[in-house]
Amino acid sequence: MKAIKLEINGNWAQFRKAETNNNPLSHDLITKTAFIGLIGAVIGIERKVMRLQFPKLCDGLLYSVQINNEIVKQSWGFTLRNVNHCWEKSPKQMEFIKHPSYTVVLALNNDNCTSEFEQFLSFCRDGKACFTPVLGLHNCPAEVIYIDEGEIVEKDGVFETLGFLKENYVPQMEDLTDFRIGFDKIPTYQNDDFWNLPECFCKVVYPSNGSVIKTKGKYYEFKDESKWCLI
Repeated sequence: MKAIKLEINGNWAQFRKAETNNNPLSHDLITKTAFIGLIGAVIGIERKVMRLQFPKLCDGLLYSVQINNEIVKQSWGFTLRNVNHCWEKSPKQMEFIKHPSYTVVLALNNDNCTSEFEQFLSFCRDGKACFTPVLGLHNCPAEVIYIDEGEIVEKDGVFETLGFLKENYVPQMEDLTDFRIGFDKIPTYQNDDFWNLPECFCKVVYPSNGSVIKTKGKYYEFKDESKWCLI
């Protein structure tokens, strides 16, 4: 499969957990649906059109994420006011990730998304974007840095990765002296109504801050010999 490797950084990120609408908490890493939204911004797909593209792109693209630094979250407080009744106000809390930094691999899973994949690759290679890419919210702009491109090959066996693993992989943790690991349940499919389907959430386990996780099973090897679990 064709693949592209990127680094994505920002000052802040907020990938809202669907079950926390009133005082939103954030997923620990950029989700697949958030990343596909970022792709749409880079290649210039308007929001109304992007709404119809989500199902196709969720099926046609695979991705994986490496968390490059320690996850630090902060809660910010806001005062929301009613537009028609300005004296009516209510407090609101929202959780943000501070200084997020990710290495992301994106792979083309089928030919239905070839055009969007090639456009995104071209824009990233040239360091351009039609709309400002964001990390979940519009006040969280993202810096997208092109690293490399090439083939990513499916293999099977024992492997080590800096990225996440799906729940059916059993981590082999031999040395826990300086090891950081986290867990999350992230959305992987959004329908044409901007709805993350509950049955399409995926449980992941991930190392952070440069840690490596070892396991056995199917994986994908990029041209630089880095190994990834794609979803």
